[in-house]
Amino acid sequence: MKYIFTPGEPDYAYIKKSVCSLQAEYPFLKVEIAGRSACGRKIFALRFGRSANPVLIAACFHAQERLTALVTLRFIERLCLSAKNRQTMCGIDIGGALSRREIIFVPCVNPDGVEIALHGAEAAGKYRDCVERAMSESQDLWNANARGVDLNHNFNAGWDLSKALEIEAGITAPAPRRFGGYAPQTEPEVNALVRLCLRRMPRTAVALHSQGEEIYYEYGEHTPERGEHLAKIFAAASGYTLVQNAGLASHAGFKDWTIEALGIPSFTFELGKGRNPLPLSDFESVYKSIEETLVLACVM
Repeated sequence: MKYIFTPGEPDYAYIKKSVCSLQAEYPFLKVEIAGRSACGRKIFALRFGRSANPVLIAACFHAQERLTALVTLRFIERLCLSAKNRQTMCGIDIGGALSRREIIFVPCVNPDGVEIALHGAEAAGKYRDCVERAMSESQDLWNANARGVDLNHNFNAGWDLSKALEIEAGITAPAPRRFGGYAPQTEPEVNALVRLCLRRMPRTAVALHSQGEEIYYEYGEHTPERGEHLAKIFAAASGYTLVQNAGLASHAGFKDWTIEALGIPSFTFELGKGRNPLPLSDFESVYKSIEETLVLACVM
């Protein structure tokens, strides 16, 4: 099957071109700007279908996990193709199953971080000095946004607990990874997602990360019962392992915030196995491993 979207290094120009190409080919795919990054780059939100309480799928919170943006873009096109041609996808009639549903995709939450990881500190613009101070040996280690904040440590869910763990680990200033900022929800990328969620009130949320072939679904006493039920279905479909939060990944993430603040089932899918950034050569196998699970997340 020939796709409009072809996998490549997903810098900002690539993401913009891919989004525009998909929208041109599939006019029923609606594109919005959820917000802008610290450097002013657009954070795209693509809407498939129309309904209240959509499913939200967001990717590329971390620059070294940029393969997740490619997975999201391929999945969007597969959904659109199936709906346009009235074909099934993983045995499911997509047009029928999603006729009264809506999926919102945010393919790249952290466009500045990806630019820095691929093109160096100069891609951070006015934050170049901050990045150069924080960058240790190589841009290959950069996960944070242009202000040296790890976006998945900046959500307002147990942020104080996360901050205590950071300090214990010696992380006290902007860094390539794991610094959650000086206060919760300070970063424009985080606020873009928060505003989108509060405006649209998703019924389910999925955050795509890499790597480990794992699924996280809990956030303490706030975990909805339906979340565990869905997690078991997703694990069975993907072969991924269900894992509990631990250590520095225990609080202040997008999954944690959506569970605590919105009371909805929310999941982190850790795609693929290996060392981040996963190579482009892994794309097809990683995508195939998770497509059915993403379809289930959309229709359940």
